[in-house]
Amino acid sequence: MPNRIAAYSGFDVLCHALESYTAIPYQERTPRPVDPIQRPAYQGSNPISDIWSLHALRIINKYFRRAVQDPDDFEARSNMHLASAFAGIGFGNAGVHLCHGMSYAVAGQVKTFKAKQYDVDHAIVPHGLSVVMTAPAVFEYTASACPERHIEAANILGKDTTNVKREDAGRALSDAVREFMNDLEVEDGLQALGYTSEDIPALVKGTLPQHRVTKLSPRLLAEEHLHQLFHESMKVY
Repeated sequence: MPNRIAAYSGFDVLCHALESYTAIPYQERTPRPVDPIQRPAYQGSNPISDIWSLHALRIINKYFRRAVQDPDDFEARSNMHLASAFAGIGFGNAGVHLCHGMSYAVAGQVKTFKAKQYDVDHAIVPHGLSVVMTAPAVFEYTASACPERHIEAANILGKDTTNVKREDAGRALSDAVREFMNDLEVEDGLQALGYTSEDIPALVKGTLPQHRVTKLSPRLLAEEHLHQLFHESMKVY
């Protein structure tokens, strides 16, 4: 697997774990119909999904960089496959939220960008790349809803959070994600994918219907918040 594909796939795994761990708690998820058949597929963060999401984050911190930088590192790549499965179990019932909810418009409205090492004859923003592009801005936004979880995730991903205050939780996790992006040579924001501020209204319009995942944001989301998140995601570094 070429390293760009390994990188973008790995960032999808990372966001699966982070979003499911920071999703709205299951006891706050609405609607909650009595009949299980009528319940939404994603239930919000819960004690079971938390175990899998946190375990995936620990593996990611140890092996993600190695798996991308050395395609012959069988141990690292095997463990990233396991992290993918573990994070999948986590978000499979907890769900994901804004990074994924915003990614569909980013990938779907691509103009001319062609990701390196993808042998295609058309413009393409790989899924993992479209997801992680908004992650630093998203976790700055969601942190006020569950700062302890953002701090814990940042700590697992290698940040020294000893003196991090609750109000700085979003910056701590965003910086942790940004460091992975920088180390693994991810493009510098949506502008690097060919988007400008003029595209933001269309990106917001493409995101608004994605209630299946956006409703799992731990913090209430309005249209103006999406405008701001896309604006902040134009550059990452």
